[in-house]
Amino acid sequence: MSDNDKIKVTILPTGTMHADLTWLLIDPSRMATQQQPDKSRDWVEVPTHVVYIEHPNGQKLMWDAGVPRDWETRWAPSGLGQFFPVDAAAEEDWLDSRLKQLNLEPNDIDYLVLSHLHLDHAANAKFWEKADTKIIVDEAEKEGAFSFDGHNKGAHIKSDYDTLQLDTIGEDTELLPGVTLLRTPGHTWGTMSLQVDLADAGTMIFASDSLYLKESYGPPPIAAGIVYDTVAWFNSVDKIRGIQERTDATVVFGHDANQIKELRTGPGNYYT
Repeated sequence: MSDNDKIKVTILPTGTMHADLTWLLIDPSRMATQQQPDKSRDWVEVPTHVVYIEHPNGQKLMWDAGVPRDWETRWAPSGLGQFFPVDAAAEEDWLDSRLKQLNLEPNDIDYLVLSHLHLDHAANAKFWEKADTKIIVDEAEKEGAFSFDGHNKGAHIKSDYDTLQLDTIGEDTELLPGVTLLRTPGHTWGTMSLQVDLADAGTMIFASDSLYLKESYGPPPIAAGIVYDTVAWFNSVDKIRGIQERTDATVVFGHDANQIKELRTGPGNYYT
């Protein structure tokens, strides 16, 4: 079987933020105590990525949409830029640059699947506003993301997605043969993960912010400073772990600075 007869998965880094680690990991060992009230805070790299999938049936899928070039002005009204500055993005990292590297136009993508609608995952979704691409989110995410008035609710910035036609799923869905959307809420109302069953690399689970880091996964799992529903989050981690153990999957975490360096990334460096 040639590579052209297999699913190809390309992981594309799309710029790195920095943030206080507590947003990603509520780890008591790093917290200040009465004995150590001035314990230093951890200001850490928070890399972002999207995933480009070429299916042997000819269809193309993009998982997430990365951070925006204009993050400083776009995020200013929310105040979130000071907590999550995109201060380590090379020119080649921005999503429009990545599309050019792949010789793609937005209309070449059949499916844009947004794991959730936070500002670092849906920011460039309007690249597809005039394309024929089907844009898919979880039904609970869509409902929550339109449930508030004003500019933003936490890391949901309504102008990132408010004019898009969003299709939804309400259960785990095999979108293409070997490509399954998993409902893994908790981080937000309707965060999804992506399972891809590959011929050579085996199963890969792209957890997005259902699991920020290897340390988040555990065991035991360690929650984060941004979790909408902690009980649902723990249940979702158990769900991912069950699939991972059953399939011997590689779990790709949403913002793990160590793991992203170990993965095959960039145009041409795909998994099959």
